[in-house]
Amino acid sequence: MTIEPIKTERDYQRALKEIESLMAAKCNTPEGNRLDALVTLVEVWEAKN
Repeated sequence: MTIEPIKTERDYQRALKEIESLMAAKCNTPEGNRLDALVTLVEVWEAKN
C-alpha cells in the first residue's frame, strides 16, 4: 500500500474521492487500512488549511 502525503488542493480532492469509493471497506482489510490512512491525511490537511 502506497500512501502519498497531501500537498496540494488537487491531492486533497483526489483523496476525498478515493475515501468515498472506500467507504464500504471492512476493517482490517487492505482497503480498510487504506481508508483509515487517507482519512488521517485528510484530517491533517483540513486542520492546516
